[in-house]
Amino acid sequence: MTPLRRPVGLRFWLITLAAVVGMLVTASLGRWQLSRATQKESLQATLDTRATLPAIDGRTLTDPASTASEAQQALVHRAVVLQGRWLPEHTVYLDNRQMQGRPGFFVLTPLQLAGAGTGVVLVQRGWVARNFQDRTQLPSVNTPADTEVRVQGRVALAPSRLYEFQGGDSALGSSRIRQNLDLAAFRTETGLALAPFTVLQTGSVGDAGDGLQRDWPVVGAGVEKHYGYAFQWFGLCGLIALLYVWFQIVRRFIRPRSQPAA
Repeated sequence: MTPLRRPVGLRFWLITLAAVVGMLVTASLGRWQLSRATQKESLQATLDTRATLPAIDGRTLTDPASTASEAQQALVHRAVVLQGRWLPEHTVYLDNRQMQGRPGFFVLTPLQLAGAGTGVVLVQRGWVARNFQDRTQLPSVNTPADTEVRVQGRVALAPSRLYEFQGGDSALGSSRIRQNLDLAAFRTETGLALAPFTVLQTGSVGDAGDGLQRDWPVVGAGVEKHYGYAFQWFGLCGLIALLYVWFQIVRRFIRPRSQPAA
């Protein structure tokens, strides 16, 4: 005799409700990640377009009109060529910065622009290893103060901030080795008319052999990660549906045609 099917009770409906809610939530998250990917694709197209534009000069960075937020966003990641003299007495070393997986310093030096009045641009010159036996020792970086140099790079905002304890080395004038650097505070500390941007240096003429590495990350909007997240959410939605169908429908309502003898 074929056994009777198990009755549908409250537990079945609670599991059904949980499965439906789980599928709706994961599917919505997957669609949200796809919309984010669409936005990032538009941003990536803008970045690619900026990379093909002619290089700007220092006067554009020091123009008062460039301080507006809209103007700043339009200039970030643009190619730039600067000409001027280094101000090595204001060089700062940002600690705990990595390049190619190795910890060290990011070296930042202001550049006094030539023919631009008192305009100064803070240049992120590159990366250098630190002395781990003597953490207070500054690395040797060739910075000629009396030679005019031509710096090539791309426009960037202030260096990214790392976590630091209150009262760390980034206090005004506390040390040339710092964890973070705030442009406004550094402008006050040095008295320099700093532009509201920095420049990631990619090359130069006039100070070759400074010993710095400039393997900066490729500029990208990160579209791929959103597609990856969307795939994970849609995959989880499908897994919930599959498990629900198997355990709550197939195993509950579908029986074999014959049962083995008792």
